[in-house]
Amino acid sequence: MSTDQPPPGQPPEEDPFLKRPQEPPPPSAGQPPPPPGGGQPPPGGPPPGSPYGPSGGDPYGSSGGSPYDGGMPPPPPPPPYGGYGGGYGGTDPLSGMPPLAESGRRILARLIDWVIIAIPLAVIGIPFDIYARATDDGNDFGDAVNSLNGGSQLVFQLITIVAYVAYDTVMTARNGQTIGKKLMKLRVAMLNDGSTPPMSQSLLRAVVLWLPALICCACLWPLLILILILVDKPYKQGLHDKAAKTVVVSVPQ
Repeated sequence: MSTDQPPPGQPPEEDPFLKRPQEPPPPSAGQPPPPPGGGQPPPGGPPPGSPYGPSGGDPYGSSGGSPYDGGMPPPPPPPPYGGYGGGYGGTDPLSGMPPLAESGRRILARLIDWVIIAIPLAVIGIPFDIYARATDDGNDFGDAVNSLNGGSQLVFQLITIVAYVAYDTVMTARNGQTIGKKLMKLRVAMLNDGSTPPMSQSLLRAVVLWLPALICCACLWPLLILILILVDKPYKQGLHDKAAKTVVVSVPQ
């Protein structure tokens, strides 16, 4: 066996372990040649027009960035706030607001308001002779009003409607509190943001609350509203609250 070593320098051409550099494949039509340096962009950033730069259309370039750089896509923006009840799956509109009013305190507040309006109406009704029939026959107040002649009955009924509706509308639109609610530490608030109801919503609320009771359903309508307040979930809304999109909440002590 020969012990001669090959001379230093380049290995012989027939060396089977020689790794010859492979020729890059010719670029196809419409495709730019690869950048120098083994397929990596040159130092200092790619030149203008390079397919590896932001101007070259790379969706993950240094300026544009990948929409999933953090591993997860960004959360969707929250839905617009202001729909009634926040929408399905939305934030609770009562979040950050005072707790809902207790039903017993609401009833007491309403009785106080009714007395405050009824006493002046009783005095106003004296010139209309609304007590004459009641004194003679022992009938109740409603029968006495219905026994009036057509003109007097209509005028007194209009005065009654205006008194109840105007009282509730003006007081609610001012600061959300009637006198009864102020005494009971309650107030009316818009369901969507807790603000004081505007004049339009306060008027709608008062009309739904008082008009049916004063025209045709003096007993049935208040009872229906009371039952709904007691059983309604989760906002304890009567029909007038649902119409105006309001709730009654407690005032912080």
